[in-house]
Amino acid sequence: MLGLAIVTGITTVVSSSPRPAGADQIATAKAQAAQVNAQIQAENARIDQLSQQYDAATYHLQQVDAQIAAGQRQLAKDEQQVAGDHAQLRAQAVNAYMTQGTSTPLSQYFSTGGSAAGISNEYTSIADGNVTTTIDELHTAQNQLRSEQQVLNQQQRQAAADQASLASARNQASALVAQEQSKLNGLDSQIHQLVIQQQQAEQAAAAAAAAAAYQARMAAAQAAAQAAAQQAAGQQAQQTSGGQASGPAPGSVVPPVSQNAAGAVAAAESQIGVPYQWGAEDPGVAFDCSGLTAWAWGQAGHPLPHYSGAQYDDTVQIPLADMQPGDLLFYGPGGSEHVAMYVGGGMMIEAPHTGASVWITPVRTGYGFVGVGRVE
Repeated sequence: MLGLAIVTGITTVVSSSPRPAGADQIATAKAQAAQVNAQIQAENARIDQLSQQYDAATYHLQQVDAQIAAGQRQLAKDEQQVAGDHAQLRAQAVNAYMTQGTSTPLSQYFSTGGSAAGISNEYTSIADGNVTTTIDELHTAQNQLRSEQQVLNQQQRQAAADQASLASARNQASALVAQEQSKLNGLDSQIHQLVIQQQQAEQAAAAAAAAAAYQARMAAAQAAAQAAAQQAAGQQAQQTSGGQASGPAPGSVVPPVSQNAAGAVAAAESQIGVPYQWGAEDPGVAFDCSGLTAWAWGQAGHPLPHYSGAQYDDTVQIPLADMQPGDLLFYGPGGSEHVAMYVGGGMMIEAPHTGASVWITPVRTGYGFVGVGRVE
């Protein structure tokens, strides 16, 4: 009557694999988790129903117990009443005999002309008759109570059995919910691991693609820098005394790289992503081209003027082939149009133009390039 429908547990467990998790694996695990969760919800509803039935059985058992107790109390009360009546009647009979009936309503039976023995026997007979009638009524009540109590005892046993059966069914359902919840927790953990594997695989693929692209850019930049160095060397060889200066005079001595150059490069690179703004020199907020190089070298202990042409004049012009990290690249007549900082590997950092941000880009030797300046 109170049997439980035991739902089928998940028999297929998602196994871990060293291979990256695919979307189909995650979808399968989520579908299994949804199925287990639905089973848990169904069992919880069943537990609620069994709890209501258990409460009803408990209430019915309490009512039966109360009826049995009430019957027993009534029987005890009746037995006490019979015993009291019996004692009272006998006391009255003894008292009437001793006083010859003068102190009782039965005095007519104890007149001086009557026979005391006969009157006493008559009174005793009356008293015994009353008590016998009361006892007969008590026996009738007892028999009726026994019959009713047998019925109540049967109901009590049935109610207790129903209560125990419902408690057992509820415990089974609770144990099943705990089992399914454990399975659900396992599936949730596996889904989490699968998602992590998928994300790691995607990140690894993206990192590999980025590394390949970076290597390609580096190779192109180095090739461009070498070509530019060769071109600059050729230009310097052909330069006449009346031509436009695009580097140091032939035979000039190249000064050593400043010991603070690495600090200047690090300072400049710390501002990658900061927006370009003309005339700005505000770290973390905005820079223009000469503002970035002036601030970066200022952080390294060598302040420069906030104007690319003035920075060109304040630096020593060196051959492009001797360029080292920290050196400045100038563009436009006398370096008046733009300035960038070489960071090594054929790359330079600059605050390029409005709408862009500080970035690292391959060295450019076109677009009005006039030479390299070294900060001493």
